[in-house]
Amino acid sequence: MITPNVFSILVLGFILGLKHATDADHLIAVSAIVSERKGFWSSSIVGMLWGLGHSVSLLVIGLAVVVLDLRIPESISVWMELAVAGMLVVLGGNVLWKLRRGATLHAHEHLHNEKRHIHLHIHSPGKETVHDHVPRVGKKPFFVGMVHGMAGSAALMLVVLATISSRPLALLYVTLFGAGSVGGMVIMSMFLGLPFAFTSRHQRLNTMIRISAGALSVCFGLLYAWRIGLTVRW
Repeated sequence: MITPNVFSILVLGFILGLKHATDADHLIAVSAIVSERKGFWSSSIVGMLWGLGHSVSLLVIGLAVVVLDLRIPESISVWMELAVAGMLVVLGGNVLWKLRRGATLHAHEHLHNEKRHIHLHIHSPGKETVHDHVPRVGKKPFFVGMVHGMAGSAALMLVVLATISSRPLALLYVTLFGAGSVGGMVIMSMFLGLPFAFTSRHQRLNTMIRISAGALSVCFGLLYAWRIGLTVRW
């Protein structure tokens, strides 16, 4: 039976999941990926895949903590945080590298089933552009979400887990936390995709925004790694 106290804890898990999706390192990583997407629908899929990857990691960690009563050593948490920092640098560097090679985002207008459509496309030099109607996002957002989930940024969730005596309720808490993360990131990724979609017809402005997203990811990753290095005894 779910008492009011238990219900409030479960609601807290969902709300914390929503808030967790807005962490700076999460938003910066997703914005770097979204900068290469075609539009709102594709951006929302990026957020959904990130949230699913994040939830998978949390469920695995939650099972280990709740069922096996394991505790994650601080040294492993530190290395996972450094992995997040390195990932941010790589994501941002990839955006800048593609722009350096001349990849562009533009709007393509055509007729489909007697209706006029406008689609956004990434054009890379030396590659034939395929104009399709199905957004191809790839596996990158899912694995980025998994890395974020394995890092110590979800420590608050694990702290609350320790206060829940019932294993089924603890696992339900993890599930709701993950669901909140998915929903939160879907919403945030759609908003993050707005600048790139609205500037698709203004190539210079669009390129400047994409450069900013890539540079911010690189700089934040380096700063993140530097702060970790200052706080940890090696």
